[in-house]
Amino acid sequence: MKLISSLLRRLDDLAIALQPLFSLAVRFYLFRVFFLSGLTKLRSWNSTLYLFSNEYHVPVLPPPVAAVMGAGGELIFPILLLLGWQGRFAAAGLFVVNLVAVLSYPGLEPVMIKDHILWAVLIAYLFFHGVGRWSMQGFFQPRKAASTRPKQA
Repeated sequence: MKLISSLLRRLDDLAIALQPLFSLAVRFYLFRVFFLSGLTKLRSWNSTLYLFSNEYHVPVLPPPVAAVMGAGGELIFPILLLLGWQGRFAAAGLFVVNLVAVLSYPGLEPVMIKDHILWAVLIAYLFFHGVGRWSMQGFFQPRKAASTRPKQA
């Protein structure tokens, strides 16, 4: 029984040690997905306006306003997330951008919906667990006591 307990403790320690790396990898992946999408919108602004006027049906907002907000959200929130500054705010913003993209484009194929679900899960992970120690927030926030996990005898 002690062997199993010892192995489980080591596995737990390994997971805790790798959490900052995993969080950074998730942040980088989401940055790449959303930031590149935002750059694509900027590079071809006339096409973006056409898509928001004819393809995407964003409720309530006029198409030019929706285009600016969509591109802005895809450019600003990923930078905040990658840097790890105001991570929960950035994650919440990206979650809304992702949700609006799914709801406003009825022609999404099932494969694309799976991508949006994956992105939503990763964004939710960062929202609920934070951006990790390898971030600006982690650098500027004081460290907590050595461990919040109780020591086992």
